[in-house]
Amino acid sequence: MATIVGVLHHKMDYFFWTGFYLLDNGDLIVGPYQGPVACQLLAKNTGVCWASITHEESVVVPNVHEFPGHIACDSRSNSEIVVPLKDHTGKIIGVLDVDSKDLNSFDETDRDSLEKILTLLTIKEKLPATSNK
Repeated sequence: MATIVGVLHHKMDYFFWTGFYLLDNGDLIVGPYQGPVACQLLAKNTGVCWASITHEESVVVPNVHEFPGHIACDSRSNSEIVVPLKDHTGKIIGVLDVDSKDLNSFDETDRDSLEKILTLLTIKEKLPATSNK
């Protein structure tokens, strides 16, 4: 997971914050990430990451300031994409979250590509939020 985050963050110029949030006993806790200091624990059922989990799908947000309940970990973020992370049974165990300083940074190509990348991960066991697997 840490390698995926590192490669994405350093190869995609518009990726300002790139990381995983992992579900741990009903909490959404920061996992491996690159970028400015992150929120460590995301308020339950609030923001883009929880929306992705609740709706069980990727969420593309062109302007985070217009997203109801957006969690502003860094005020420089203006757009966001969140992709569910699933284990080998298809159960959502977290999300890949990417922020950009620019508005309208993410589109369907980003969604499709990030979803494909996450299918390459084979997660067979519950990961603690501090894991770098």
